[in-house]
Amino acid sequence: MPTESKKSDNLRHTLFSWSNQAGLNPIHVNRANGVYLFDDQGKSYLDFSSQLMNVNIGHGRQEITKAVVEQMNQVSYVYPGMTTEVRGQLGKRLAAISPGNLNRTFFTLAGADAIESAIKLARVVTGRPKILTLYRSYHGGTYGAVSAGGDPRKLAVDRYGVPNIIHVENPYFYRCPWNSVTAEECAVSAFEHMARVIQYEGPENFAAVLLEGESGSSGCIKFPAGYWKLVADFARKHGILVIDDEVMSGFGRTGKWFAVEHHGVVPDIMCIAKGLTSGYLPLGGVMVTEEIANYFDQRNIPVGLTYSAHPVSCAAALAVLNIYQKENLLERATEMGDYIEGKVAALAALHPSIGDFRNTGLLGCIELVKNRDTKEPITPWNAKPSELAVTNKISAKLRALGMFTFVRWNYLFIAPPLIITREQIDQGMEIISEALKIADEQCC
Repeated sequence: MPTESKKSDNLRHTLFSWSNQAGLNPIHVNRANGVYLFDDQGKSYLDFSSQLMNVNIGHGRQEITKAVVEQMNQVSYVYPGMTTEVRGQLGKRLAAISPGNLNRTFFTLAGADAIESAIKLARVVTGRPKILTLYRSYHGGTYGAVSAGGDPRKLAVDRYGVPNIIHVENPYFYRCPWNSVTAEECAVSAFEHMARVIQYEGPENFAAVLLEGESGSSGCIKFPAGYWKLVADFARKHGILVIDDEVMSGFGRTGKWFAVEHHGVVPDIMCIAKGLTSGYLPLGGVMVTEEIANYFDQRNIPVGLTYSAHPVSCAAALAVLNIYQKENLLERATEMGDYIEGKVAALAALHPSIGDFRNTGLLGCIELVKNRDTKEPITPWNAKPSELAVTNKISAKLRALGMFTFVRWNYLFIAPPLIITREQIDQGMEIISEALKIADEQCC
């Protein structure tokens, strides 16, 4: 069947997320291997964002296929009230690599329902209604998760959103709302702003503070040193639980098992997904401390899913965890991240459109501007379709040159699989350099 016919079946009979459905022209992927995708014509695309920042181990790993087949030959599915060997093994492995006494996992299908479950558990355990999050954040597309995030994708459904979500400003040093001189000063100002809002709203009304381990699709807005700890200490002083969203930043993406480890904080609740299975099968989880788990010893836990702890997904996750450890991918993420930072620094000397680069391990984002002094973005935040011409041209150029990565407004993301080599990074940077000539034309 010709590629166009295969593509038209997709376009006529399926819906695509976060997109106008008319005029789409997606890449038709025929196969994938390592850090490359291949279309029906054999053209290769360097995957520089690990798809949705989740294919951490790269594509086509047959170890996962083997583990999945073996599990399906044994047992493909049982209802979540039963135990399986693979469920117990995965729970034990997660407890071993997680910070503090996050020893219990309720398995979900993805990150969004992990966030939903975390919010629900925090409210039930504390008996309080409010959840505090950041404006520049994204926590998933379901009602509770999209309400919790400040990402403008929520605006279309805001009137129907989950109540008692309170948003505050990020410690966004590059565009600090308080015009801070240092990142540490921005951290303190952002924390004090958060603390004031909590005081205004009544600390006794807050069930939890919800933060990403490190910022992801909102622009990789790094948390300055000390910020996470200030927030966690303040929360605990007022009996407020700390929820850590590691859906994107977990499982080696930032050079640690979980990004919160960079900040010396142990959360009460931690949400996981994406890199847990590296996207090979759907699986997520909400991890809780023993104290929270014990709360439900004599009470029904108010969470449940038909496919919770699905044996086949658990088998995939175990195989993925084995690869992280066997191939030292956490250390590799740090090493390759350092290499990328040097390459982007060299690009910045060539391209005046590079305003800032924020990166932790292999979770990075270039912010593109028209003018480095004024920091005017080449495309405004939450741009209208009529304002996306430059962004669309950059995206098209990257694709034409054989790269897949996310370009959103004035953000160009660099988050390749953890297995990437220096040579493949060099290839990617050459492609990005060519595409940035389009952004440079906007500079003054």
